[in-house]
Amino acid sequence: MATKKFTSKSMLTCCFGSETKSNPEPKRVVPSSPQRLSLLDISNPGLEISTHDLWSTFIGSNLHVFTLDELRVITNNYSYTGNFIGEGGFGAVYKGFIDDKLRPGLKAQAVAVKVLDLEGPQGHKEWLAEVIFLGQLRHPHLVKLIGYCCQNEQRVLIYEYMPRGNLDNQLFRSKNLCPPPTPPNYRFIVVPGCSAALPWLTRVKIALGAAKGLAFLHELKKPVIFRDLKAANILLDSDFRAKLSDFGFARDGPDSDKSHVTTEHILGTKGYVAPEYVMTGHLTTMSDVYSFGVVLLELLSGRRSMDRTRPRKEHSLIEWAKPFLRDPRKIDLIMDPRLEGQYSAQGAKIAAMLAYQCLSHQPKLRPTMSAVVKTLEPLMEMKDIPRHFVYVVPKAADKGDCVNQIREKKRHGNRVRHATLHKRLSDGIIHD
Repeated sequence: MATKKFTSKSMLTCCFGSETKSNPEPKRVVPSSPQRLSLLDISNPGLEISTHDLWSTFIGSNLHVFTLDELRVITNNYSYTGNFIGEGGFGAVYKGFIDDKLRPGLKAQAVAVKVLDLEGPQGHKEWLAEVIFLGQLRHPHLVKLIGYCCQNEQRVLIYEYMPRGNLDNQLFRSKNLCPPPTPPNYRFIVVPGCSAALPWLTRVKIALGAAKGLAFLHELKKPVIFRDLKAANILLDSDFRAKLSDFGFARDGPDSDKSHVTTEHILGTKGYVAPEYVMTGHLTTMSDVYSFGVVLLELLSGRRSMDRTRPRKEHSLIEWAKPFLRDPRKIDLIMDPRLEGQYSAQGAKIAAMLAYQCLSHQPKLRPTMSAVVKTLEPLMEMKDIPRHFVYVVPKAADKGDCVNQIREKKRHGNRVRHATLHKRLSDGIIHD
């Protein structure tokens, strides 16, 4: 296989900017801390950053620079039938496999390859943010960035592969396939075709993992505000360990002498964004705390943050659930019925009150993510969970047919988008 050769200098100059001086005496930039290069250090046009600064930072984090030829091999030429995982705001995602013979020092492993959609809502800026943040930050609850590709106009990110996908899929995608609770006289029913709901302790584990990831970001010497926490951006490994992903909207936090960061555009996902950020554009770590409160409420209720298929008064999960969160006697009214009562009553009350605090309209009244972690940790040890097992039967055939029609329609749309992307990646635009 003929592979075009790229040096570290040429690759970084292409992707992160030329070293040509635009000003007579540009200022030499020093990373905002000895440990981490700030995104602002790169985006400031008045400062000069050498290729050596960038390369030494990324090499220290063990990032690999892939070529498009290598990625075609890894993804089986971006196969839709065998490798396509899904599509998000950044672009299409493919499962791939790195052979241990691909290059020295890179072990054999499954990976997720995310390809920027050049006609999509995100672009080079979001790609760069992912490389800058995940190229330097390492934590058990942050998805690991293995490397990237920046060749011609293509922008690609290569991550560790997360076998259980994202929380959105695990929590919501199978719920309509399962019927109401079984009769009380049925203690144990085994029926194929219906996915079991996420167990209570698994939900607590996921919430705790996401909280630890956010606490790590917020407590850095130069804090990082994630800005787009939602169920779809929480990935799960084979043991349901939660890892934060999609750092395209992440921002460096305010300096020590400032209370917030002001952004030109309000970015995030409707239903998760803190109200004060929407109103003022002021971004703080407390904005992430609010978003976490939404995710925690989704885990408790099994409902999406926004769901227009429900009655009008229940479109917004927060507006519907908040009155119940304040009263411990009404917590069972918001709990996911698919749990079949198999959860810690005391733990549910603690989690519900925590969600209520995170969702406060006054940012100063919200807990820090470290406090959230301390509150959630004891829930993993609570033993007051009813011990019985229930499998439920599928709904009527017409319901299943409806679900299948919706899935097929989505698959058709994915096939059309994939065909366009595949043509571009294979022979349309790329010239090696």
